[in-house]
Amino acid sequence: MLGAVLGPSETAVAEALSAPRGPVRLVRRCGDLAELLAVAEAGGGHVALVSVDRPAQDRLDLEVVARLHADGLVVLALLDGVGQDEEDAARALGVDGVVRAPFDPEGLSSVVLAAQAAGPGAAIDEGRGEPGAGNRFWADPPSTGAPPSDAPAVPPPPRDGTLVAVWGPPGSPGRTTIAVNLAAELARPPAVRARGAQQVAVPEVLLIDADTHAPSVAQHLALLDESSGLVLAARAATQGRLTAHTLASLAPVVLPRLRVLTGIGRAARWGEVPASTLPAVWQAARQLADVVVVDCAASLEQDEALVYDTRAPQRNAATLAALAAADVVVVVAGCDPVAVQRLVVALDDLRETGVAERARRVVVLNRARGTVAGGRPATVLRDALERFAGTTPDVVVPEDGTSVDAALLAGRVLAEEVPASAARRAVLELVGALGLTPAPVDDVAPGPSPGTPGQGEPQLGSAGRRGWLARLRGAPTGERAVARAGAVVD
Repeated sequence: MLGAVLGPSETAVAEALSAPRGPVRLVRRCGDLAELLAVAEAGGGHVALVSVDRPAQDRLDLEVVARLHADGLVVLALLDGVGQDEEDAARALGVDGVVRAPFDPEGLSSVVLAAQAAGPGAAIDEGRGEPGAGNRFWADPPSTGAPPSDAPAVPPPPRDGTLVAVWGPPGSPGRTTIAVNLAAELARPPAVRARGAQQVAVPEVLLIDADTHAPSVAQHLALLDESSGLVLAARAATQGRLTAHTLASLAPVVLPRLRVLTGIGRAARWGEVPASTLPAVWQAARQLADVVVVDCAASLEQDEALVYDTRAPQRNAATLAALAAADVVVVVAGCDPVAVQRLVVALDDLRETGVAERARRVVVLNRARGTVAGGRPATVLRDALERFAGTTPDVVVPEDGTSVDAALLAGRVLAEEVPASAARRAVLELVGALGLTPAPVDDVAPGPSPGTPGQGEPQLGSAGRRGWLARLRGAPTGERAVARAGAVVD
């Protein structure tokens, strides 16, 4: 066993595991986490016992636990206190179990042996040494057995939202446009024609910009992006402090029932979103919203594994993690011959990598036009895709550049700016194809020309907002401000 224990417990651990014929041997007492990681990478042990209460420059976090797990070590957290907050913080870091001080020497040995038998990532039920469903606290101080008189009430079960990843091959036009408008339509209640008709529940939606190559969700919605919501969420996850409440403070409400977690802003900041933090981000997102829409980059490459003989940051970690966690993958591609050929290759790559093997796939062909696909573009494209890829598109979005440009210029979604546009009708069709909400009612009335807000159409949260041109002119008001109150991230 490897130890990185601080304070009085260090001596107690050494004495407990110093018996010459004992079942557990303390291989090395590490002075800091850097030494622990070096010994673990060299294959120096099977179990690591680490103090949680450490200096800020030597803090145990999610990245350290992930690296120890990658080296095949089971991670036990040593707690000196008895507070529930310490337990929750240790569990959030992904440790395999918790040992409390003071502890019985024989009990510590049995816990270490049970942990080694279970392996990294498998929690053990207290007292039985069997794999459990979650983190358990194995070695607690003696208890009187009396239940606490002020036990907190059982909280309501958290949401378990559906994660929709919007992805497409390189050069696919409109991935972000589809993601933004899809999220807006999912959060928008379907129109009810009959008076007194039964009301339907409208989901809470969270839109996440996880494109680490060309993030642009903030620009589509005219959001201020001085700070990256995704980076702040990753930092909170690294410290084990990311909850649905924390994520809500980082993701402002831009439309009714729609929150947005902005991207990294600059592509060079991709290293600030490590792969080990992303599962925690998706988990918190699922708890916060009923539907989570993630805008992904195109590349599925994992060249880091070929270039480096040690672990290296992954440029495409956000895309790979989102696809692996997705319940539905919306594959967006163009409608010209080049884009269709790239789509055929991309679908093969998606199958070969197996990164989204459990997700349902919905194919969207964007910007269909007769000038490049023939007189009947939808029919031609369906036939070509079925012949070369063995699939058919679920939705074909017609070329509607005027409407999309008008919405982008205003920093609004199609439902706000041009509700009667053909592109918006296709997005409504996509909502129906996903089947995550009640089927949308075709409530768009013809009449408004592109660039003109629809008469009688509710302008969702549109009061006082202006597009990017107003921002360039220095307009201090009328912008969607990203208010991150309570963002407690060091």
